[in-house]
Amino acid sequence: MLVGFLLALAGSLPAAADEDEASAWLERLGPALNMTSYRGVFVYARGESVHSMQIAHRYNDGVVEERLVLQDGGSGEIVRKGMNVVCVLPETGRVKLDQVIPSGPFAEAFTSQLMPVSHWYRAEMKGEDRVAGYDVVSVALSAKDSYRYSHRLWLEKSTGLLVKSHVRNAEGEVLEQFQFTSLHIGEDIPDSEFEIRTEGREISRTLDEPAVTASVVQRMDGWQLGWRPEGFVPAAAPRSGKGQAVAFSDGLAAFSVFVEPAGPVTMPTGASLIGATTVYMHQVTEGDSAFLVTVVGELPPQTARQVAESVRIEDSVALGAGEP
Repeated sequence: MLVGFLLALAGSLPAAADEDEASAWLERLGPALNMTSYRGVFVYARGESVHSMQIAHRYNDGVVEERLVLQDGGSGEIVRKGMNVVCVLPETGRVKLDQVIPSGPFAEAFTSQLMPVSHWYRAEMKGEDRVAGYDVVSVALSAKDSYRYSHRLWLEKSTGLLVKSHVRNAEGEVLEQFQFTSLHIGEDIPDSEFEIRTEGREISRTLDEPAVTASVVQRMDGWQLGWRPEGFVPAAAPRSGKGQAVAFSDGLAAFSVFVEPAGPVTMPTGASLIGATTVYMHQVTEGDSAFLVTVVGELPPQTARQVAESVRIEDSVALGAGEP
């Protein structure tokens, strides 16, 4: 999670003091996301798509428990206990839960390792406000390069819990946002709140523990990533079997790279955008085999393209090329 920020002291004394205060608030955010018990409803907007979700979150005997329930677009829910996640897909509608879960505190790629976020973002206090009946402070995180987006966070004053967020491009346009519309912090939440109630197809997965940089070579089975934006390091991600998928995070934003043999149907290449999320598809040929590289995450399109085009195939057999 967003924890362990390193303070970059520079400029005048007032500016340094402002960044000091912002960093102090951000240091509270990581523990608050895991160790605060709360429940409520939030709205998440990505581009023209807007969804409402109900959430219950509890820190119980050192284990994080969470249940998210889709409030519109069909039934469906996600229940997490520790590193085990069960997703119940909706039986009706075209909405997939993995398309509406916001980044930030609900993203799998968030890690608990120390991340020098202040190397890549400039932190600045933006005053006080009220969200869902709670007093909050606002912190701006402005990207220091063109490879990532800027963020604006609203944190509840007594706990540091994230209650609202914006993802913004270089022009200041809000691309994605989430905000609690109702919220109750610190309640004693009963076990019944974390039981699956939706009928449908269940998919279970286990999240990896935060990876260390040295292990990423083992997970890139058969391919290599030639370039990624500075500051993005391997992060927790679903197990991928053949090691064809690797996730990266800079402590705030995240993206994943998928490499797989190209199918018989030619897929359209290039970028598509949903809010702040870019999906960039690129085809790579190695010998007689073709492979599809997909980059998905909160990256500007030009960054996703640069990442995708840097992928080099090293072992076609390891990637399953030619298998039936």
